[in-house]
Amino acid sequence: MSRETILDMADRRVDLIGSLGDSSGKAEGQFQRRGVDPAFRPQAFTYHPESDTYTCPAGKVLVHHGKEKRPGVIQHQYRAVAAECAACLFKAKCCPQNAEGRMVVRAEEAPAVVAFRAKMETVEGKEIYRQRGAVAEFPNAWIKAKIGLRQFHVRGLLKVTLEALWVCLTYNIQQWIRLRWRNPAALQTA
Repeated sequence: MSRETILDMADRRVDLIGSLGDSSGKAEGQFQRRGVDPAFRPQAFTYHPESDTYTCPAGKVLVHHGKEKRPGVIQHQYRAVAAECAACLFKAKCCPQNAEGRMVVRAEEAPAVVAFRAKMETVEGKEIYRQRGAVAEFPNAWIKAKIGLRQFHVRGLLKVTLEALWVCLTYNIQQWIRLRWRNPAALQTA
């Protein structure tokens, strides 16, 4: 699941149900490796929309430095003046390995991505997503483990479609055998 997929499905008017991963754990690990104190993580910086700047916990101003456009998100970058960071009393806690000045990124997600996140936070969205395990996870795991289909063996949309149909038919027959023939009670009631 990616922002690009969400945008594509929104364009096609498909009601997508899925999980867009949260990358905050990855970011926290990076801050720990760099030696950034928890009191100087991005959430401790204050954003000022009227001036489009951030203020760090030490009172220094970070100005808009640039932006990077990616599918479904624009990442705005804010940077402090390198000389101010170098002279700051909190440099060892804030940006110990950075000689260019502290930088903070603010993500501006596309409206379709914001709507998708809001939908998946609802009780109804979570309930529908919870059904995925029984509906999709077991068949996919079974097909990979029992049939060994981890990638298609043919090329071309028609051939791949036929291979997928054969795999699905095989799975359904196996399940029918398991549920119908291996259950003696089911045979007696038939």
